[in-house]
Amino acid sequence: MKTDTELRQDVMTGLQWDPDIKTPDIGVGVTDGVVTLIGYVDSDRQKWTAGRVASRIFGVKAVTEKIQVRYPDSVKRSDEDIAWSVSNALVWNASIPPDRVKVRVQDGVVTLSGEIGWEYQKFAAGEAVRYLRGVVLVVNNITIKPKVNSRW
Repeated sequence: MKTDTELRQDVMTGLQWDPDIKTPDIGVGVTDGVVTLIGYVDSDRQKWTAGRVASRIFGVKAVTEKIQVRYPDSVKRSDEDIAWSVSNALVWNASIPPDRVKVRVQDGVVTLSGEIGWEYQKFAAGEAVRYLRGVVLVVNNITIKPKVNSRW
């Protein structure tokens, strides 16, 4: 079993080796195997990657993220612009049935709702919009309502 100091060092090393992460802006704390990441990054991808890197370290029991995303001014987008991009991404994805997913955007937080028939479609909808520029968080409230075949 690794000590908290060893875990902290392993997480910091993992973060340093990942090219997507700017490590000077992320602090690492460990208490009883629970890693806390704190700091600032430039994108949601960096935040997600930092959490993924920390969770993959052997001996880490859990990860809490207190990382804030601070977008450069050139990346910030209006909610209307994000909503337009999200709508297009959903239309362009062949896995998602047309006109079944509703979109709401507030302060960069995208909320998906509606009813579809399959779990993979719900997953595809979330993944289609997760990494769009300006999206801070995706709340996937899509419900799955399978079609019942009465002929069987």
